[in-house]
Amino acid sequence: MSPTINVKGKESGTARILGSGASGIAELLVFHPVDTIAKRLMSNKSKVTVANLNSIIFRDHAAASLPRKLLSLFPGLGYAAGYKITQRIYKYGGQPFFNDVLRANYKTEFTNTFGERKGKMMMQAAAGSMTGIGEVVLLPLDALKIKRQVNPEAFRGRGVVRIFMEEGTTLYRGWGWTVARNAPGSFALFGASAATKDYLFGLQDYSHATWSQNFVASIAGAIASITVAAPLDTIKTRIQNANFESKVSGMSVVRELVRNEGPAALFKGLTPKILVVGPKLVFSYTLAQSLIPYFANYV
Repeated sequence: MSPTINVKGKESGTARILGSGASGIAELLVFHPVDTIAKRLMSNKSKVTVANLNSIIFRDHAAASLPRKLLSLFPGLGYAAGYKITQRIYKYGGQPFFNDVLRANYKTEFTNTFGERKGKMMMQAAAGSMTGIGEVVLLPLDALKIKRQVNPEAFRGRGVVRIFMEEGTTLYRGWGWTVARNAPGSFALFGASAATKDYLFGLQDYSHATWSQNFVASIAGAIASITVAAPLDTIKTRIQNANFESKVSGMSVVRELVRNEGPAALFKGLTPKILVVGPKLVFSYTLAQSLIPYFANYV
């Protein structure tokens, strides 16, 4: 497939919003059940076996018919939509903005430190890390989505407005671990993608990548990001899936996890995430990288 070249030059903010938003909607529709399975596996504290896998994944619907089982994998879809679409617009549309800022103000420093070629890739990675850190603002939506997926009893019939009013800052529980997870994870995602486009395909302008080149670059970025962030992602998930009134600290989660399940438990769900959640990230990132330059030709 030929490259989707932005003939108008620099991508507009509208193009970035449209491209990243479309990728978020598509990802939500295809991969929300996969995300639910991954979250439930990470939240499970017992040993996963063939015998209990069905009850871990489907919970109260383990003995139900197949259609009801499948529907049970869509809890919190409203929260997921609010979080996922907003998060993808921010992540995929915001990273180019941070990259523009770094290029306009610190290009010389990056070039002098890493060289022209590596400096450009490092700016992409650094812009991704900055975007990941700022993503903490969306933490309440992520927390509500995860609770709906793994601990729906925490809602006890309350709506989202009442929860925000009653819980307040508790919805930001685990924000430090989220920052610690997102900074290196986003650095790896955008950095590995840029390195793939540069070293493997020899691209000077990453927006000129074809769909297939974006796909390969997204695979490299997704695997790097998921692996780097896996331990912190497990900690963050366990903090967020507790009841609202629970005052569990991140270090307490780490100590309990290592003591009861061993250090390898920090990577619980890594293989399923790479195999089934990885494609979700590849899917949305490929779409965003391809659609943003496409929309830039029209807006």
